[in-house]
Amino acid sequence: MTNLSERDAKVVWHPFTQHHTAPFSIPIVRAEGVYLFDENGKRYIDAISSWWVNLHGHSHPYIAQKVAEQFLKLEQVIFAGFTHEPAVSLAERLLGILPSHQAKVFYSDNGSTSIEVALKMAIQYFHNRGFEKRNKIIALSNGYHGDTFGTMAVGAKSAFNAPFEPFLYETCYLAVPVAGQEQEAVAQMKKYLENADEIAAFIFEPLIQGAGGMVMYEPEVLEELIALAKDKGVITIADEIMTGFGRTGKMFATDYIQTKPDIYCMSKGLTGGAMALGVTTCTQEIFDAFLSEDRRKTLFHSHSFTANPLACTAALASLDLLLLPETQAQIKALHQSHVEFAQKLKAEKASAVDSVRVRGTILAIEIHTGEGTSYFSNIRDMAYNFFLEKGILMRPLGNIIYLLTPYCIQQEDLDYVYACIEEFLNFK
Repeated sequence: MTNLSERDAKVVWHPFTQHHTAPFSIPIVRAEGVYLFDENGKRYIDAISSWWVNLHGHSHPYIAQKVAEQFLKLEQVIFAGFTHEPAVSLAERLLGILPSHQAKVFYSDNGSTSIEVALKMAIQYFHNRGFEKRNKIIALSNGYHGDTFGTMAVGAKSAFNAPFEPFLYETCYLAVPVAGQEQEAVAQMKKYLENADEIAAFIFEPLIQGAGGMVMYEPEVLEELIALAKDKGVITIADEIMTGFGRTGKMFATDYIQTKPDIYCMSKGLTGGAMALGVTTCTQEIFDAFLSEDRRKTLFHSHSFTANPLACTAALASLDLLLLPETQAQIKALHQSHVEFAQKLKAEKASAVDSVRVRGTILAIEIHTGEGTSYFSNIRDMAYNFFLEKGILMRPLGNIIYLLTPYCIQQEDLDYVYACIEEFLNFK
């Protein structure tokens, strides 16, 4: 019997992987807290929360217990014409922590589909009201909202979606409103809104563009962009898939602004990383546009596992943990540690570093290449392999290395990761 890596290589196609050049996948056999363990017993600190999903640590006993209890009661039921306690309770809990104008919860099964639902809600909202021409979307350039066709259409045009461009609908892009580009983005928004009768929605990753390189911008300019859109009746969609549930230091990134979006999209940390679940929430006004004697005005969207009871139970358990005072204290401590480490790097004026960015529990370091941000920078492979050797899972975005750890990481492990980052920067 060959080892797990070799068996995997014979039968599995992995995501975001060029199998012609990639090494065998590392076989993980168990996980606990911030640690992953491979079949040889090597331990890795999960410094990216396994693609940004894990909030409280792996194999959390509280979440596991709640899911196990639910499994013995009800593991799955069709969600058209039926309902169940975990779905209703989760919707109530989510609406309790979202802005008060959010009224309805639509369940799906991952981040991309939560965005697809939001886009369909926005476009069909105007269609149902007789404004069929309002079907264009405004989005921030450099964005990433998923890999399905609707989400690719509103994401950045890149090598990720180049083969599919002929099939993607037109999107109106704004400059990313980073320092120095705020007014350019505002001016572009005003220009697009001159033809507001063609615009259905404005979608954005609030304050941090994740896959685009952990690009960060300020709440004030987002507030202005949302206000401009809402003034023209454009539906605003917050992609809180990565930023939700405390990642930016507040429950949601849009908690930093006063003017709230009309639709929220959530996934990733929603279940604490335990299993797949997507949520799209909206206002009562949007929901009401789908109420009609005419069945053709129904939102025709579903998934076989819509509102899966196990996933909803995991999300409820994760919220229990997230709202504990000690978890909130961990979030604050993690932010403070990142700030202090960022200040240290800036004080050292490391020649290898172009910039250091912190928002809440997210730390991003842009390594100097002379070519700006590049997803295909060879620094990515150098850094990835360096940190793996050190027992750290860190998956750089090109020349951007970043930390997005579970909240439960201890200071000793965090200090070790910081030290390894400094070692890499000096080595580089």
